Amino acid sequence: MIKLPELLAPAGTLDAFKTAILYGADAIYAGLPGFSMRARAKITTEEVKTGIELAHNAGKKVYLAFNLFAHDTEYANMPRVSETIRYLNPDALIISDPGVLMWVRKNHPDIPIHISTQANICSAESVKFWQNAGASLCVLAREVSHQEFISIRRACPDIKLEIFVHGAMCMAYSGRCLLSNFITGRPANRGACAQLCRWKYDVILREVESGIEMPITEDEHGAYIMNSKDLCLMPRIAEVLESGPDSLKIEGRNRSEYYVGSVVHAYRCAMDAYARAPENFDPSRYMEMLNVLESRGYTTAFFDGPVPPDAHKYDSGRSVSEYHAAGVVTEIGDDYITMELRNEIKTGDKITFVLPGTSDKFTVKIKNVINATNSMPQPKMSAGQHNAIKIPREWIPAECFNKISPLVLAYKHK
Repeated sequence: MIKLPELLAPAGTLDAFKTAILYGADAIYAGLPGFSMRARAKITTEEVKTGIELAHNAGKKVYLAFNLFAHDTEYANMPRVSETIRYLNPDALIISDPGVLMWVRKNHPDIPIHISTQANICSAESVKFWQNAGASLCVLAREVSHQEFISIRRACPDIKLEIFVHGAMCMAYSGRCLLSNFITGRPANRGACAQLCRWKYDVILREVESGIEMPITEDEHGAYIMNSKDLCLMPRIAEVLESGPDSLKIEGRNRSEYYVGSVVHAYRCAMDAYARAPENFDPSRYMEMLNVLESRGYTTAFFDGPVPPDAHKYDSGRSVSEYHAAGVVTEIGDDYITMELRNEIKTGDKITFVLPGTSDKFTVKIKNVINATNSMPQPKMSAGQHNAIKIPREWIPAECFNKISPLVLAYKHK
């Protein structure tokens, strides 16, 4: 069996931490509000601490994102940051700012340093620069092609290299777009991006002297001129694994536990299947597991070099998936399971459960929507306010019931 790279999952909530562990991540990256690229991530210091403890107990690693570009005024807060780092005891810090790196080396010399994708590392020379500065791992820019990665790997054998395999694409070099900051005051490189690249744009021609405005007619591509499809390297995962990366990264610290668990599950199953029998590996089965997620469509982006024309979705910013999250299992009783809803469930809906540790799944038809609070049937139930339903054991295939645990995910057809 070949040596597989680490599968690295995002966690913006404690539930995402737990779900990533359940579905097979080798490591998890998280951040703290105000001190990382995802400043809006809904996770507290105590929740990160709990997540790290859970991960360590499961034999997983946790990397703390500390990849802001710090202004002079922010260094005044560094003593408090230092206390937090010592309290959390992560396995590495993810950094992009050279000044922050120098501060970490001085104040936390024993913590490994990973260089963030925000550093836009596109060459072997950049990798060597960061290695000489004390980094133990470099996250390469999404703009690096597969052949460029192979060249960098060959030139830099003594440092770990990490690449993104799945998640949203930025229309600028990762996180460097100024649209959000300029128009809304929400900076992209502080995790507050308003994602203006996903908005619909109308191009207007204004005649200066008369002030007459004339809209320019859209073509068949519509007007979502900056809306990239989502990165997905599953179709090329065999080539990725053969090229020797040390870590495969999934984007999404602002994503739900349903997204995190589902993506981790698909890549975990695919990587393990390839390791068992590379000569018989077929990624299509695992692409099906990703197609149930809401996405803008998928692209391999810069994998083969310049981005192809079909890497953008010009007609809409909405999801192309025919499925959405149904819910998350929260309790296992002797004769039922309880599922907290993520979308409305109606009588007659078919719910598919994603089992951890296997690519197997099973589907249950909801004969009655049974309110978990009072056990009363009703025609439908909306999500929100921790609304949950009970699913009787008799509706579930006998061989599947014992494979269900809390945090197991489920989806349904729209």
